[in-house]
Amino acid sequence: MRHSPTLNLDQYREPLIAILHAVVRDPNLSRQQLTRLLKQHPKDGRGLFRRDELIRAYREFAGTGDLPPFDAAVLERLRMKPVRTISGVTPVTVLTKPFPCPGECIFCPNDVRMPKSYLSNEPGAQRAEQNSFDPYLQTYSRLSALRNTGHPTDKIEIIILGGTWSFYPETYQIWFVKRIFDALHDFGGGIDHTDAVRTALREASQLHPERNLARVSVDGTRLDRSYNQVVQSIYQDEMRRSREQARAIARGERPRGLTDEYATWDELEAAHRQNEQAACRCVGLVIETRPDHISVDEVIRVRRLGATKVQIGFQSLSDDVLRLNRRGHDVAAARRAVRLLRQAGFKIHGHWMPNLYGSSVAADIADYRRLFDDPDFRPDELKIYPCSLIESAELMQRYRDGSWRPYSHDELVEVLLACFEHTPEYCRLTRVVRDIPGTDIVVGDLTTNFRQIVERELEARGGRSEDIRSREIRGQRVASEALRLDEQWYSTAIGDEVFLQYIAADRRIAGFLRLSLPHEAPILDELSGAAMVREVHVYGQSLALGEDSPGRAQHSGLGTQLIERAVEIAAAQGYARLAVISAVGTRAYYRKRGFEDGALYQVRPLAPPRT
Repeated sequence: MRHSPTLNLDQYREPLIAILHAVVRDPNLSRQQLTRLLKQHPKDGRGLFRRDELIRAYREFAGTGDLPPFDAAVLERLRMKPVRTISGVTPVTVLTKPFPCPGECIFCPNDVRMPKSYLSNEPGAQRAEQNSFDPYLQTYSRLSALRNTGHPTDKIEIIILGGTWSFYPETYQIWFVKRIFDALHDFGGGIDHTDAVRTALREASQLHPERNLARVSVDGTRLDRSYNQVVQSIYQDEMRRSREQARAIARGERPRGLTDEYATWDELEAAHRQNEQAACRCVGLVIETRPDHISVDEVIRVRRLGATKVQIGFQSLSDDVLRLNRRGHDVAAARRAVRLLRQAGFKIHGHWMPNLYGSSVAADIADYRRLFDDPDFRPDELKIYPCSLIESAELMQRYRDGSWRPYSHDELVEVLLACFEHTPEYCRLTRVVRDIPGTDIVVGDLTTNFRQIVERELEARGGRSEDIRSREIRGQRVASEALRLDEQWYSTAIGDEVFLQYIAADRRIAGFLRLSLPHEAPILDELSGAAMVREVHVYGQSLALGEDSPGRAQHSGLGTQLIERAVEIAAAQGYARLAVISAVGTRAYYRKRGFEDGALYQVRPLAPPRT
């Protein structure tokens, strides 16, 4: 594996050791103190050592006589952007390639260099393009960057974004996920094939940044050609080549190359089995799609891929607003989608958009309340994406004719305050305002820290946000005796849900479990008679497998205690079995807790309750 090859560690051994000695000695070292320390020991007499260089030096020199043996706590003090892994896992986002989309949403950007709805200036999109949208390269390069900046890379949540996942060909989906697992295994094993893959892409793929000819812009005020028409025109050779290669490989007519977008279910399942005990494990797999593309068959296919969470765009719960924005589906489709996903045990990560064409501040506030007042929705996680005006979006026409305008800063704050106040404790507000570069927004509020603004305003009014993200204990030390188990019951489209959470006296959350108690027949026979654990999550800075950190929430046995309480509840409610929608990399964890492998789930038999 390659780590900051430009710096010769031995050449700078003396100043690096001096800095690291100071870091080792001071367990309470602040960021400001570290900056002052770096200035006292400059690189080449003038520059500062980068954080990734310090981290590489610490890994190299720890335990060599110059420094005490390696200590994960020292690495934490050097870690860049610790918030990335502070929630217990290390997220890695990968984007699918530009591809036609079934939607015609007027608010959606039409950047033909990107999969639908994404912009080439967004950080994640830039990383994807630099890696030719190849899943292996995106995954491997992101893991390398995370490790070089001090983050653990053994427990990975894979987040697949880009367009409508369910609209991509099945062979592409299987290949895409399989190559992600290949990258996890190679990275964990210290194998670096990326040079060979990059070379192959440079020679074969139009999507390589040096070969991509997609410089056609789409003007939202005219839209003489749609995104789909432009993408199909620009990438027609690439798409045809991929289809022909996949068919030839399936027929056994040609050997498979590094860049061929083809894999079989058997190959993917073999990669899953390998990942169960791998050094770099997938502990969560997320895809995003549209409500109108969720069916029983699609739910089963997504589960076979190894997914545990689905991001799904509600956007609005008003049929009129959905129609005016040409969303392409109604609210009933969203209801059906959530029901099917719940029946299969998926975590539901909704997207919701205030300030859409045809809505208003008052209508948005009422719409948000419906998300949680209506048992058919009640998402586990939510992204709030106020509508932004992008030049390539058809919404430009509504802006030009005066029928739509962006909310003012005060109006947005008013909407978001109401959202935060009405979000229950069982939901996590993952993001508030999409990370769109200001240069891409034609007009409107460019504030990016709305979460902090809203939380400060709530505090000034004597309130606080109750969502999970605002209450996470994260990397703080916690005494297990200071926590208590809290249980919240609420109804859903398919039955009852129990949100079990270990909380401190101030309701900060150290861990939780989502337990589904369905009242109707499941869509898979495998789940017959079973209650369902949909998620177990214990908070704290993500630590390496086997790594110990006394007092940290992740290492207090909270996960096991939550599971055992779920077992008690399910048995008392008359269920014969308890199933879990486990990620590939967590199967071993659940086996140790009495769960047995099934086809797509793991199941633990339940003893009947004592009378």
